[in-house]
Amino acid sequence: MLKLRNVSLRRGPELLLEQVDLAIHPGRKAGVTGANGSGKSSLFSLILGEIGPDAGEVELPRDWVVAHVAQETPADPWPAIEYVLDGDSGLRRVQAQLADAEARGDGAELARLHGELENIGGYTAESRAGRLLHGLGFAPADEARPVDAFSGGWRVRLNLARALMCRSSLLLLDEPTNHLDLDAVIWLEGWLRAYPGTLLLVSHDRDFLDAVTDRIVHLEHRRATLYIGNYSSFERQRAEALSRQQVQFEKQQREITRIRAFVDRFRAKASKARQAQSRLKALERMETILPAHVDSPFHFALRPPEKTPNPLLTLHKAAVGYGGEDVLASITLGLAPGDRLGLLGPNGAGKSTLIKLLAGQLAPGQGEREAARDLRIGYFAQHQLEQLAPERSVLEHLQAIDPQAPEAELRTWLGGFGFTGDAVFRPTAPFSGGEKSRLALALLVYQRPNLLLLDEPTNHLDLDMREALAEALQDFAGAMVIVSHDRHLLRLTTDRLLLVYDGRVQEFDGSLDEYPAWLANRERAPRTQDGARVRSAAAEKRRRRDGAELRRRLSPLRRRLAESERKLACLEAQRREIEAQLADAGLYEDGGRGKLASLVAEQAQNARELARCEAEWLAAAEALEHAEPVDAAGPS
Repeated sequence: MLKLRNVSLRRGPELLLEQVDLAIHPGRKAGVTGANGSGKSSLFSLILGEIGPDAGEVELPRDWVVAHVAQETPADPWPAIEYVLDGDSGLRRVQAQLADAEARGDGAELARLHGELENIGGYTAESRAGRLLHGLGFAPADEARPVDAFSGGWRVRLNLARALMCRSSLLLLDEPTNHLDLDAVIWLEGWLRAYPGTLLLVSHDRDFLDAVTDRIVHLEHRRATLYIGNYSSFERQRAEALSRQQVQFEKQQREITRIRAFVDRFRAKASKARQAQSRLKALERMETILPAHVDSPFHFALRPPEKTPNPLLTLHKAAVGYGGEDVLASITLGLAPGDRLGLLGPNGAGKSTLIKLLAGQLAPGQGEREAARDLRIGYFAQHQLEQLAPERSVLEHLQAIDPQAPEAELRTWLGGFGFTGDAVFRPTAPFSGGEKSRLALALLVYQRPNLLLLDEPTNHLDLDMREALAEALQDFAGAMVIVSHDRHLLRLTTDRLLLVYDGRVQEFDGSLDEYPAWLANRERAPRTQDGARVRSAAAEKRRRRDGAELRRRLSPLRRRLAESERKLACLEAQRREIEAQLADAGLYEDGGRGKLASLVAEQAQNARELARCEAEWLAAAEALEHAEPVDAAGPS
């Protein structure tokens, strides 16, 4: 097993880990979580032997093969599939020995090596590499392309495929989904669930962690705590532990106050001096319990748009593509304030192309794109991060948008996105991907758009920022169209799903949870000789008719469910606010009794409304479940 014994680690003057004991048993799949800077990447470096501990030791079985994703990809003319095959070092060793034995004409050695090649799956290795590339979104023609012909994001995928190719005992993955689309994320989930070795996974994708992990290692306060279960189970366990810790903290604070009051009263009295000194020593011996603290550093709300014309934007039989060749055709779509659309579809089907058409960055080759006069678009895409001026500070970027705004107001806004204190004066050149994404989002939503177009907005964002973004988007008064591999964000913020596939844009008939089944059915569909999937005209007509009828029947139920979810979110936020106020010790003194009674009454009313709303949500969910067909998996 993997063991850390009494490990302490410093990076520069900062102590990241202190006397950490941790054991991960073979075959376990552990998610590693913690705030930025808590030591997740340093933990991986320790295990890989890239750095050594300042104290303690890291133990790995000698025969374990460790695989991880390389941070850099060489500008290599080597074909992509050969680059991936290099991940299996045992295969390459046997192949080199075979070439040497052939050159020497050593028949006995050749026979032995062919047997070894058979044992390690060498004859199917190229097929295995091809499946890895296909699962991660590469087309068959990409296998022969040189590595240096791929863009940065696709090279990251190549590095991931190479790590998965390794027949490893321990696999270390640090944010493997950052450059993947939803289809590849779903495929990777299945691959990792079937992986027979031990897995350590750093990810900020809640659904991904839930689907893959059976343990969570949480790094906090220089400690590593191992939780049994997936991420959702970890959240419940941690919330319960923090609740108990808060109760103990408040109890200890009352005891400390009582002891100090005694000492202050009787320190000067000779008859009580010995007792006062005894209580002072008890205070010194008392192990301090920290207050429970789980507050996110990110707190922001999207400012309401100045105007919300209806409709905001309309596409009528529009076609769009590149170089005179259509990627999408016959698109008819209207966007009104309050619309929340999520885009689904295979890699390369045209989701980003549709976003660019909506944003006005691509003009329709046919049909019409009609925008309201007061349309204000907020468009977020990963390439825009590189358009940040590297020499400008965080504050200067925002001042360029609103030069007349008071500095204090701008700094307050930036503080909600985690840029506090002197951080607002830092130039953006050395920023991490997460910092750039946070700044780009802060600049985008400050401008009060009434249509948000978000293409993978959660790349590089940690869990706290993703949660804050989801909460802010829930209250947005304009329209949203989102492409994201983060299913948690899609669930919280969208109420309609569009499928971009086969050159068309249409409603997805199933739910987000049914999308993997649709992908599986698509993979099983028969193909013609050139690889196109077969679909008869009669079957297509029947599918469209059935899909339209299903949408008509389910639409009011889905609206009812979405409304119940919005009410629940508001009531939960109200409950947390009341509980935070009730935690104020000042309420329990004489002067706070009036407010305390009012808060207790509010808490009771909130509990009643929560119970009623939960019942409404459950009824809506059951009605929707019974109304949907059992085998609904979307179009095939």
